[in-house]
This record gives sequence, structure tokens and C-alpha cells, in this order.
Amino acid sequence: MASEVRVNQIQNRSGLGTVTFNENASHDGIKVQGAIGIGSFTTAVRNAGIGTDVGTVIYNSTDGVVQVYNGNAWDQLSNVFSATGGTEDTTSRSGYKVHIFTSPGTFTVSGGSGDVEYLVLAGGGGGGASYNGGCGGGGAGGYRTGTLSISQGSYPITVGGGGAGGPLPDAPSHVNGSNGSDSVFSTITSAGGGGGGNRGTTGSGTGNNGGSGGGTGGEPSGAGGTGNTPPTSPPQGNNGGSGGGNGPNNAGGGGGGASQSGSPGGPGPNQGKGGDGSASSITGTSVTRGGGGGGGKYTPYAPTTPLPGGSGGGAPGGIAPQNTPNTAPSATANTGGGGGGGGAREVAQGGGGAGGSGIVIIAYQV
Repeated sequence: MASEVRVNQIQNRSGLGTVTFNENASHDGIKVQGAIGIGSFTTAVRNAGIGTDVGTVIYNSTDGVVQVYNGNAWDQLSNVFSATGGTEDTTSRSGYKVHIFTSPGTFTVSGGSGDVEYLVLAGGGGGGASYNGGCGGGGAGGYRTGTLSISQGSYPITVGGGGAGGPLPDAPSHVNGSNGSDSVFSTITSAGGGGGGNRGTTGSGTGNNGGSGGGTGGEPSGAGGTGNTPPTSPPQGNNGGSGGGNGPNNAGGGGGGASQSGSPGGPGPNQGKGGDGSASSITGTSVTRGGGGGGGKYTPYAPTTPLPGGSGGGAPGGIAPQNTPNTAPSATANTGGGGGGGGAREVAQGGGGAGGSGIVIIAYQV
């Protein structure tokens, strides 16, 4: 049964709005000339059950937007956030739009303003290289995640590249790996991972500082490179593992990872592992990124398998038979992982693996 509103008389008066009732075969409705108010409720009150009929319209005073109930959820009618850029995905995470940048680009906000989630991961550091010995693994790229308020405009995106591993050196040279490059979104900058140290006995064999620090080479006794450089809160990474310090036969320290420091180098079977990365479900699926590179080994020491990189793209350290030049594995692309430290025995060169490139991911509710 339809409801009916009957108006006997509408008197026009100065300063008042006008209400028009139309009865037409195709355009029945009400026209209001002037202001009209709707109910104002906080999110908590709204969720307590007010107006759950389809088509109910309210002003959400918590979020400062007008919303309408569609029978399952509240759709936003005002200040609707819209953006483009990167690889766009509206299906992998229910109720969210996700933008993935694996290379430089621009995140453009064309409508509304609001909070977005972000993951900004820099490129990982390359592993160190040496002539005859074990080197440090590269540190993971700086790993930063959180929420940021942004408004309409264009936001250039920088995706950091992985640092080069130390090249195969001539005798008796030793070379650190190169640091990874920074990744940037708006005010958020993640620092490239520190390059892994070489096996030289001097301070030059210490792992580089960075988002996460590179591991120190097998022969220096110093600590690994310092992570969270420059400092952020919460920290963007961890320290690299220290070197063995007892001669060229020791393994290099593992590179620092997003959630864990690299293990120290040495001849033991469980030393020199890269630090593990961190998991994020920003895309709707949990993915671990930002693992540190494993330290390189001098072959005769058990185990004869490579020392592993950290979970999240970190490469294992290098290892080779006597007199055989080799290059350690590189980290996985777009994980910000550290490259493996070079490893070689006797009169041979061990080159470092390259760090993995970074990634920038932005997500928001739709």
C-alpha cells in the first residue's frame, strides 16, 4: 500500500525555500529549492543499527562524508576518493583498490582526499666480492609501511633498483657490494640496502650502512653495517651480521633483513644467514619481502651448500670448488632482497650477487 502526502496550501514567503510536488507519468517526485538536512551520526552509532533499510542516507560525522546503505554496506556519496597509477587491482583485496608500482611512475589523485595504506620498499644491497675468501651478504632495502593522508594532486613514485654485486676481482683485490637505491612515495622515503663487505682484513671489509646493513666479510672482526640508516620510526631495517675475524677461511656475515639482523660469519654450519624479511597483506595476500643476502663461504668448511638468504627474496651466499671463479646468486626482483656474498677457495675470485629491486604499493577503501 502506497503512502500519500497531501498539501492543502503552500504559501510563498520571502526568505523561505520552495517545495514542488510533481505528478507526472514519468517524473513523479519532490523538488526542493533550498537547504535540506539529513541525520548526522558517528560511525559507532551508525553501526549500532540506525537506518538499515536500503537507500537510507546519513551524514557520517566521524568520516565527514555522506553515505547511503546499499543493503550490504555503506557507500560513500561525497568526497569520493579516486586515483590512477601503476598496475591497478580491485579484485585481489575485497573492498579495496590496490596500486602496484614495480618501476617509476605517478600516483594521481583526481577526486577526494583521505587516508591510504602504503608499502615502500627500497632496492637491496649487492653482495661483497673477494679474491680467495667469504664475503658479506647485501642488506635488504628499507621497508616502510603505514597510513598516509593525501589530497588531490600528482605524486611521483620512485622504485629503487638493487645494488650491483662486487665484480670478480683481480688478485689480491677485495670489493664491497654497492648499496641499493631509495624508493619514494610522497613524504615516505625508504633507504637502499647496504652493500655486503669483502674479506679484506681492513675496515674496508665492513658491510655498508643502509635501510638494512650489509654483512661484514669473513676476515674482518668488525660488526656488520648499521641498518635503519637514516633512522626512521618504526625502524626500516636491521643490522648486518659481523665477520668471523679469524682468517680468510671464515664465512661472511649475512645481510640484515626487514624483520631480523643478519647472522654473524664464521666456519660454523649455521652462520652467515641473511636476516628474514617482513610479511604484508596490503594486496590481500600475505607476501614476505625484504630478506637479507647470505654470506659467502670458503668451500672446505661444512656445510658445502650455500648459506641461505633471508626469507623474502634474499639470495644465498656464494660457494665454489678450489680454483673456480664464480658469482653468487642475485636477489629476487621487486622484493628488496640483498644479494649473496661472494665465496671462493684458494686462488679464485668470488663475485657478489646483485640486490633485488624494490616496490611501492598503495591501497585504499572503495
